[in-house]
Amino acid sequence: MKNLILINGTMGAGKTTVSNELQKILPKNVFLDGDWCWMAQPFVVTDETKEMVMENITFLLAQFLRCSAYENVIFCWVMDHQEIIDELLGRLEDVLEGVSVHRISLVLTPEALAARLQRDVDAGIRSADILTRAPARLALYDQLDTVKLDASDKTPAQLAQEIARML
Repeated sequence: MKNLILINGTMGAGKTTVSNELQKILPKNVFLDGDWCWMAQPFVVTDETKEMVMENITFLLAQFLRCSAYENVIFCWVMDHQEIIDELLGRLEDVLEGVSVHRISLVLTPEALAARLQRDVDAGIRSADILTRAPARLALYDQLDTVKLDASDKTPAQLAQEIARML
């Protein structure tokens, strides 16, 4: 059976790093980061660009799910509303037969998130506005139909091991 592993969380939660760690330990896997589909200059969020990104993501995920070379498809992205997850899975409905879907949200305490984000800002990886934008979204993840993993005090490798045990 194939696994589609959706790793979700606010900016700075560690989605990409955990996904990279998971890729090291799962057999026959592929990893797609939804942010790769948004790497554009200028970064513009409109109905048109949102639709384009969703189409691109679902096309790539469907291709990976159809391919017999992969048993585990890892996907991470900021999906802070249930509608995003539901739309994504709805668009993939025709390729999900025989696929076990795992919905996981990385959650953190506000203090742990603030510390991570501040390190990123200090390192020049993120702009300072992230210090208010990301924490404001934390409560949204409590409302999602996902398994919640507290990433506050765990390493990405520990979280990857925890996810691998769920499969």
